[in-house]
Amino acid sequence: MLWWTYQQLRVSSLKTRLAVVQKLAHAESADSAGPLIFALKDREAEVRAAAAQALGKFQNRLAVGPLLTLLRDAAPEVRAMAAETLGRTGDPVSVNPLVGLLLDPAPAVRSATSMALERLGWRPGDDSQRVMQILAMGRTGAAVSMGSEAVGPLIEMMRTGAPNKQFEAVKALGQIEDPRVKMAMLEALRKNNPAIQIAALGTLERQGDESNLEAVEKLLKNSNPSVRGAAVETAMSCGRKKAVPALLHMLKDASWEVRQSAVKALGMLGAPEAVAGIAELLTDADRDVRETAISALGRIGDRRAVPHLVLALIDLETTVRTAAAAALRSVDHNWEKNQSFRLILPKIKAALDNPEYWVRHSATKLFAQLNIDPASVTEATAAPKPETEPRHPAFPVLADLLFDRDRDLRLAAVVAFGYLQERNAVTLLNAAVQDTDLNVRLAARQALADIQ
Repeated sequence: MLWWTYQQLRVSSLKTRLAVVQKLAHAESADSAGPLIFALKDREAEVRAAAAQALGKFQNRLAVGPLLTLLRDAAPEVRAMAAETLGRTGDPVSVNPLVGLLLDPAPAVRSATSMALERLGWRPGDDSQRVMQILAMGRTGAAVSMGSEAVGPLIEMMRTGAPNKQFEAVKALGQIEDPRVKMAMLEALRKNNPAIQIAALGTLERQGDESNLEAVEKLLKNSNPSVRGAAVETAMSCGRKKAVPALLHMLKDASWEVRQSAVKALGMLGAPEAVAGIAELLTDADRDVRETAISALGRIGDRRAVPHLVLALIDLETTVRTAAAAALRSVDHNWEKNQSFRLILPKIKAALDNPEYWVRHSATKLFAQLNIDPASVTEATAAPKPETEPRHPAFPVLADLLFDRDRDLRLAAVVAFGYLQERNAVTLLNAAVQDTDLNVRLAARQALADIQ
C-alpha cells in the first residue's frame, strides 16, 4: 500500500507526516526508502530532518543524491542529519561535498560532518584540510599551533561562523604571526559585535602599527563604552603622539571608564598639550578618574599643573589627596615656593567652610604647610599685580621656559630677563630664586639685581 503512504506524506497535517516518517523508520522493508526519499523534499524542516535520519537505517544508494542536496538546506538541523546519514551510506561520492561542509557556520553541522568523514575513511589531504577538520571538531587552540596554514580557514570562520565562532576565530588569529592577520583584524572592527571588536583591537594594540590608527579612531565613537575604552588603548599604541588630538576629545566621554583610559593614555604619552584637559578632570565625579588624572599630570611633569594639584590636596578622598601630594613632588620638588598657585588661594579659603570634615581639615593643614594666614587671603591677594609698562615680545616664551624641566632652558630664561631688564618678570624671578638648581637660583638673584 505504498500509494497510501505517499498520499499521507502529501497531507497538510505536519503531525500526520511526521507519524508516517516515524513508522517508515521502524519498518523492515526496503521499500520504505522510496517514501523517505520523497519526504526529503517536505516543506517543513522537521520532516526533512526526520526522513534523513530514518534513511540512515537503510543505507540506500538512491538516497545519496537527495541527501547531498540537503547539505545546502537552510535549516542547520537538516544539514547535520544529512551529513550524518551520508556517513552511514559509505558512498565515497559524498566525501568532497562533506569536506566543504567542515566550515559550516553551525557547530552541530561541523561536528556531524567531521564524524561522517571519519566513517567514510577520509583523511585530510593537506594542512588546510587538516585545519578545517580541527576547527570542525571545535579545537580552535589546536589550529593556532599550525600557524599560517590556519589563517585562511580561521578567516573564513570569522566571516561566516556563528557569533561565538567568529569571536574564537578572531582570538585565534591574534595569536598567529602572519601578514594576513592585520587585514583580518581591520575587517573584524567593522563587525557589529562588541566582543569581536574588542578582541580585534587587542591584537592591533599589540601590533602597534601606525597605519591602523584611522580605522581604530572610528571606534572612538562607538556606542559601546567598552569598545571605546579598548579603542583608546589601541589608538595610543598605534598612533603614539599622532593619537593625542583624538584622545583629548575622549576626556569628555560620558563613561568614566573611557575618561580614565584616555587620561592614562595621555599620561603615558607624556603629552604636555593635554595638561589643561586633564586638569579639568581633577574635579570629576569619579574618584578613580581623579586619581588617574593626578598620576598623569605627575608623569607629564609640567609645572602648569601645580595649582590644580594643590587644589587636589583638599579633595574629599584620602587616596586622591595622597596621589596629589606625590604628583606635586614629582612636578616641582619645591612647589610650596611656586607662586603660580596664589590664584587658587581663595578657593582653598572657601574650603574651610565646606560641610565635609576632611575637606575643611585638609584646607587648614594646607594653609599651615604654606605658612599663610587664611584671614589675609582676599581676591586681591590672589590677583596678579598690574603691569606698569609694556611687556617685551619675548615675555610669554621666556616665562614659560622658567618652568621647563630642562635646567639649561630655565637658566637661559632667567639670564634673558636680566639682560632685558624686564620689570614685569620680577614676580617670576622671585619664584626662580627658589629653583631646585643652584645656578638658576644664583642667576635669578643677579637678574633681580640688574632689574632693580
